Amino acid sequence: MLTIYGVYRSRASRPIWLANELGLTFKHVPVIQHYRLTNANAPDAPLNTRSPGFLKVNPNGHVPSIDDDGLVLHESLAINLYLAKKHGGPLAPANVSEDGQMSMWSLWAATEVETQALNIAYHRAGNPAGGRDPKVADAAIAALRAPFAVLDKALAHSGYLVGDRFTVADINAAEIVRYALPAPELFDAAPKVKAWLAACQSRPAFKKMWEMRDKEPA
Repeated sequence: MLTIYGVYRSRASRPIWLANELGLTFKHVPVIQHYRLTNANAPDAPLNTRSPGFLKVNPNGHVPSIDDDGLVLHESLAINLYLAKKHGGPLAPANVSEDGQMSMWSLWAATEVETQALNIAYHRAGNPAGGRDPKVADAAIAALRAPFAVLDKALAHSGYLVGDRFTVADINAAEIVRYALPAPELFDAAPKVKAWLAACQSRPAFKKMWEMRDKEPA
């Protein structure tokens, strides 16, 4: 049995989306991020990333983690690459070349896009009481114009990142790029990225994940 640890409103959305795509049966353990709680150490606090029980699973204190029949893995992008390769099919690499490309695009999204995209999410669309800074958002938008142009060019051939089909690489990258949605000007300047993200998010497996995410407290 596959167990996925992490609330939907976390990077656990990534392996949950993939599991939906693969039709996997899994147990979901909703571990919330400790910083979203007033007192993560309170006796009545929900299971969170600082709970002793969860730290036995992931001593780093982050979500998601998985337990796949005794194999415990952390890091959402690595989890997805593993699950795709284990279960095979069109989402998985067909050969070592595709394997390398899927790893490349996953790491590219994490290194070239994620930090700045999160700055957009926090500082343009986040809770105003949390300390929005428009200057941080503007700087992030400026920094992402070049990576979005790279992605737009990569999608020009088939509309997908690897192998002319939807794969785990698209899931990993799309779940990072979506953080930048509060900056529509980025997507207007990169129409292939805009169309690709819309296509990814139109998939039934994504919608199933997102429906559950919407049911969780913000």
